[in-house]
Amino acid sequence: MRKLRALGAALAISAGLSATGPAVADGPTVIKAVGTWGSLTNYQKHEGPFWNERIAKASGGSIIGEIKPQTELGLKGFEIMRLVKNGVFDFAFGLPGYVAAENAVFEGADLSSVTQDIETERSVAKAYYPILEKAFAEIYNAKLLMLYPFPSQTLWCNAEVNGIKDLKGKKVRVYATTLGDFVEGVGGTSVTVPFAEVIPALEKGVVDCGITGTMSAYKAKWHQVATHAYTLRVGWGLAFGAMNMNKWNAMGAEKQALLQKELAILNDQMWTETAAEDDVAISCITGGKCDIGEPGAMKLVKPSADDLALRDTIATDVVLARWAERCGADCAADWNKTVGKILGLTAKAK
Repeated sequence: MRKLRALGAALAISAGLSATGPAVADGPTVIKAVGTWGSLTNYQKHEGPFWNERIAKASGGSIIGEIKPQTELGLKGFEIMRLVKNGVFDFAFGLPGYVAAENAVFEGADLSSVTQDIETERSVAKAYYPILEKAFAEIYNAKLLMLYPFPSQTLWCNAEVNGIKDLKGKKVRVYATTLGDFVEGVGGTSVTVPFAEVIPALEKGVVDCGITGTMSAYKAKWHQVATHAYTLRVGWGLAFGAMNMNKWNAMGAEKQALLQKELAILNDQMWTETAAEDDVAISCITGGKCDIGEPGAMKLVKPSADDLALRDTIATDVVLARWAERCGADCAADWNKTVGKILGLTAKAK
């Protein structure tokens, strides 16, 4: 009954997105979309404007988009692709970490700590794309159309953390299984806390550190309660854009080609934006130059050579080994033939 009520509520939300109803055969295709977080750059500058304005202009009105962020719609991350599969929404942006409960294959392009720079992460995303494309089609009846990053995921601590060894014994907020693997690999305890509750959790000592993106931490004002910004990259918040396959097939070849072209442009813009935004957010949150708001005063702690060497061991012995066990031998073999070749790493269950 609870699931039926949730689906009913989502249907009502979906209906509220559009008063135009389904497109007639020779009329415009109307696409109802779900975005990520309304307070962050990816939605404000890219996801929202693309669907609410740009695609209609680029297509001469043949494709009309309507989007609201998941935060405004009151949806949880894990619900969104299920609603796309059911046809409640036509398109969704989201994080693979939120759909990994369905299948660990979705984690493979953003496994914790294995990638430390955005150029390599983009190569990883490109190499793993066909694997994710197949998984979205088989599990969600969806067409994968984009993979793009949020700013890098790092550690923000209300505790003395000056290197990776200081994470031992710390309680760390995570939002994905692979992040928990990293935390436990360094001797910490992973704690699942909703994003909106991280500040009081840091204040009350429920957690010592939280993992989130650089700009997310700055805009949510984590610097008001956290003291140390430890910038070891433990993830990239890699996100996807995917469309209900029935909707996609109904569009026809001409509209499909146009939409793919425009989404590819959007995808490039988001990679470029994130690369720049990472540095801006870190500078702002640690008391450096900040043109987007009031600077914070967190201590900037960069990973040392010893930290990175230990990270290599944890990535192989814990993060990759646990993921390979969750995902299975065939899944790990696919990863090794694609991402593993780029990183020089091997995923093998122990």
